[in-house]
Amino acid sequence: MIERVGFIGLGAMGTPMAWNVFRGGYELGVFNRSPAKTRPFAEGGATAYSTPALLTADSEVVILMVTDPEALAGVLYGDVGVLAGLGRGKTVINMSTVSPEATRDAAEAVHAEGGRFIDAPVSGTVKPAEDGSLVVLAGGLAEDLERVRPLLETMGKTVVHCGDIPQGTHMKLVINLMLGNLMQSLAEGMSLGRALELDPQQVLAAIGGGPLGAPLFQMKGNNILSGDFAKQFPMDLLSKDLDLVSDTAGKVRLPLPQTAATRESVNAARALGHGDEDMAALIRVLERLTGREVRD
Repeated sequence: MIERVGFIGLGAMGTPMAWNVFRGGYELGVFNRSPAKTRPFAEGGATAYSTPALLTADSEVVILMVTDPEALAGVLYGDVGVLAGLGRGKTVINMSTVSPEATRDAAEAVHAEGGRFIDAPVSGTVKPAEDGSLVVLAGGLAEDLERVRPLLETMGKTVVHCGDIPQGTHMKLVINLMLGNLMQSLAEGMSLGRALELDPQQVLAAIGGGPLGAPLFQMKGNNILSGDFAKQFPMDLLSKDLDLVSDTAGKVRLPLPQTAATRESVNAARALGHGDEDMAALIRVLERLTGREVRD
């Protein structure tokens, strides 16, 4: 039975995920490149470490939840990285959204040191992370996944075994491709409704009353109408993920025309200064172009 868990990466997603691990009864160690983020955990009874290597040496399982492939390399490799503290039989779970190539490289490096590796990015934003209701998209050996399933279930309501490494990462790219395109369609639909002088609340009610009645549309639509663009899934991270989608699709020679258009809308939103706002701020590009706010 796993008792000691290390968690690396205490950002907007990682912080609530780490707290859920701690509340799940595990002995928790934490590391973050900005040490100030570890202080609440230390005050709450977890152990803060000065390097990933020291954390890994004291942990049976290490969870990584960092921003991008560069951040993953920064905590994994080097004299004070995870690999430097890794012992035979320990497990590394990468829950970050990175490229398939970075996932494969990380897995090979962990396996070379005698460790186990689970590729397990998550579907969901900050609120599901707080609630422990994320969907974990796992790639790796079935026996390795089953060993850590109770740990993953402290953070996610559903754990989907997608196949071998990096199939968890591949599944996350599929999910975020659709997420970006859905947000763009909501922004365009609400903008068209505004241009046609429809009541925006009725637009949301009509969407919710039929086959398009996705919780995402209702939640983000209400955020748009209230002018609440506080980041749950920031535009900068959506941009990073759509870049990964585009690069990966190119390697398998798959055209993604709709995603390419959404990617340009995301770039426009970032150029207008909305990169640190929630992806719902995609509507602000159309509002700027038309001079009409949907929530007027």
